[in-house]
Amino acid sequence: MPVYVWKGTNSYGEKRKGRMEGPNEDFVRAQLKRGRITPSLVKEAPKDVFENLSIFKPKVTVKDVVIFTRQLSTMIDAGLPLVQSLDILGKQQENVTFKKVLLEIKGDVETGSTFADAMKKHPEVFDNLFCNMVEAGEMGGILDTILQRLAGFMEKAQALKKKIKGAMTYPVICLCIAFGVLAVILVFVVPVFQKMFADFGSALPLPTQMVVNMSNFVKHNILYMIGGIIGIVILFKKVYKTDKGRRKIDAIVIDFPIFGPLVRKVAVAKFTRTLGTMLKSGVPILESLNVVARTSGNKVIETAVFRVADSITEGRSIAEPLEETGVFPGMVIQMINVGESTGALDAMLEKIADFYDEEVDQAVSNLTAMIEPLMMVFLGGMIGGLVIAMYLPIFSMASVVSS
Repeated sequence: MPVYVWKGTNSYGEKRKGRMEGPNEDFVRAQLKRGRITPSLVKEAPKDVFENLSIFKPKVTVKDVVIFTRQLSTMIDAGLPLVQSLDILGKQQENVTFKKVLLEIKGDVETGSTFADAMKKHPEVFDNLFCNMVEAGEMGGILDTILQRLAGFMEKAQALKKKIKGAMTYPVICLCIAFGVLAVILVFVVPVFQKMFADFGSALPLPTQMVVNMSNFVKHNILYMIGGIIGIVILFKKVYKTDKGRRKIDAIVIDFPIFGPLVRKVAVAKFTRTLGTMLKSGVPILESLNVVARTSGNKVIETAVFRVADSITEGRSIAEPLEETGVFPGMVIQMINVGESTGALDAMLEKIADFYDEEVDQAVSNLTAMIEPLMMVFLGGMIGGLVIAMYLPIFSMASVVSS
């Protein structure tokens, strides 16, 4: 909806000016007259030259969506109409990108669209999971309850994501520092020693000669090395975008000796949490499985869940095809089987998710405890080895002089 700037005088003869959204100029003039303001100027506000460049637009974060979801749930529970709630939340939103989205959704709802259909027009903000659950809430007349569940689900999913990022941050930073220090030593420090060693006129010890050769290689090929690293990253991204490439990479990751078990536990926690939340909200099982598969984040899990959905259409239970995929642990299969038998599958899935959240916490703690000493040994060994190698000729000279 366009924005108009206006100037005018109020009933006391005082000059006023401001900005107002509206479908056209006549609408804005009518609104001003209702507010007892006589407009002297109404024109469309000049557009920002950067407004269509995504790089200059603030991104809508998960925190923004969670806060909006909780606030909207509270307003609907208090009896406020959906359109009025969206209007209030949209106008008070500080993130201009999210504000625009909410006001567009409000406009679509005003013209007769359902809330879920209006949200589906903005997949960059509201994913399939969010839209399907909102649709179930609208159909069942429990939109406020569904929004509360959604907010809780998103908070737990975000907390899980932060745990994984926290576990990976330390080793990545250490490796970056290690390679940065190594590059500085090889490019700037070693050549100084090399020039000094050349004046000695004697053969260098093998470790020192290896470091000198490494330094010469890095100095003469550092640009090619940087270009090669960038090329590998670009190639990896292109391969990962393909269906076949992503399936192979995800399969390698999930079976990797150290990080594989953690990735598998995270996948199980996400699968059970998402499916349990959707089933509890009244979303049909097949639709829930399809959404869970698309939002799994791992091609191996996605393929497995789609196979489960296909098996269910043939009249089978969930537990049997899940076991056949070979992706999910036996305990998870047994608990799901019990949940199906007792008619409390959604509650059982949430219990599994809670259990695996704790498993992920423990796995992250163990991984961090294991990585820290390994990184210290690696850094100390690398830097210490370089220093010893560079001082070996000096020690040799000192022993010769003393004898």
